[in-house]
Amino acid sequence: MKLRFEKLKELALAKGVSRDQLAAAVVRPGLAEDDARRAINNWLAGRDHPRCRATDIARLAAAVGAPTREVATFVSKVKHHRGSPRKARLLADLIRGQPVEKALNLLGFNTRRAAVNIRKCLSAAIAEAQTVEADEGKLVVSISTVDEGPRMKRFQPKDRGRAHQILKRFSHITVGVEEKSAKKKGRKGR
Repeated sequence: MKLRFEKLKELALAKGVSRDQLAAAVVRPGLAEDDARRAINNWLAGRDHPRCRATDIARLAAAVGAPTREVATFVSKVKHHRGSPRKARLLADLIRGQPVEKALNLLGFNTRRAAVNIRKCLSAAIAEAQTVEADEGKLVVSISTVDEGPRMKRFQPKDRGRAHQILKRFSHITVGVEEKSAKKKGRKGR
């Protein structure tokens, strides 16, 4: 679970909640009052240091009087996917911005190798969203990235005693979903 700092900032301004009140809400063992103020300043600036925990997000949401699902993005990762990042990015780009039902459908019927792990990652993010009672009909894939992982090096024997290197690539897949309000799309100028 990640904090949607822009949404928290917007809700805090609308409700008139100060940064000191937000800091008081997240004070816990290991995060003293001064550290909580610094953490709030970092989180509202878009920096995740110190790392924002799920309990911190729930407390911040309660402080601004909103459900947790409004100020959180639900993220899941698959590390060391056995496939190249370039091939997996094609699927990650395919599902970004799509409603979760459509994304699951696209991945279910896709024959690419990465579709299995991206689907697992998306299902885990949806399950995390369901723990805070997010409306599954309003969930949209907001984050869908594939980063390069380690490379396994192998060698192929060639003529005259030479050897050519073969790089077997791995990738790290990240998928995040968040709840979007249903907006009616109208056609402009017609």
